[in-house]
Amino acid sequence: MYTAGIDIGSVSTEVVILGDEGVKGYSVLDSQVDIEKTAEEVLDIALDMARLKRTDIAYAVATGYGRNNIHYANRQVTEITCHAIGAHFLFSNTRTIIDIGGQDSKAIALTNDGQSGPRVVDFCMNDKCAAGTGRFLEVMARVLDVGIKELGPLSQKSTTEVNISSMCTVFAESEVISLIHQKYAKEDIISGLHTAIARKVLSLVQRLNIKEEVTLTGGVMKNIGVVEKL
Repeated sequence: MYTAGIDIGSVSTEVVILGDEGVKGYSVLDSQVDIEKTAEEVLDIALDMARLKRTDIAYAVATGYGRNNIHYANRQVTEITCHAIGAHFLFSNTRTIIDIGGQDSKAIALTNDGQSGPRVVDFCMNDKCAAGTGRFLEVMARVLDVGIKELGPLSQKSTTEVNISSMCTVFAESEVISLIHQKYAKEDIISGLHTAIARKVLSLVQRLNIKEEVTLTGGVMKNIGVVEKL
């Protein structure tokens, strides 16, 4: 039996197709204004990779901001629940999840009684401001004239970290421009940005009772610089 999961996020849309042997196909696209069109396109790409047809999919679950707009989904589940089940499936000892996405960040506390599987006992979310999210990093990468994928490796070359005092995207952008004009190295500025993000995320996570193991999720976790600071 083949199943599909689709996550309609604020920045990206992902589909994964699972079979008895594991992942058969997946796809990631930028989220567009037309959510339903994006959902169709991302599914078709994943199906092509899996060499399957839509009729082969027995069950589909949708999550994320746009989950209620996916007509081919059999069920809609919140991203909090999906994060908990997914993280526990991959890392069974997970008790705390830190997720940094395109426009929000969240922390989730789990428990596991050994029978019913993982259960969310508490969570907190920063969805009112893009500070420290993927969008924040995209803006900073543009100001620094580097690719978003270059941020992590460049920060590892830093020798003198620069303090970034503001996490507001607008104010931080002005601060970074000022640092560039003061001839600070890009590597040091980026390292400072990553430290500022880690502090911001930590202030969110500390609202929960943090227990190990901690699992990191979200697109920003592809940035090795942010992961190391956390």
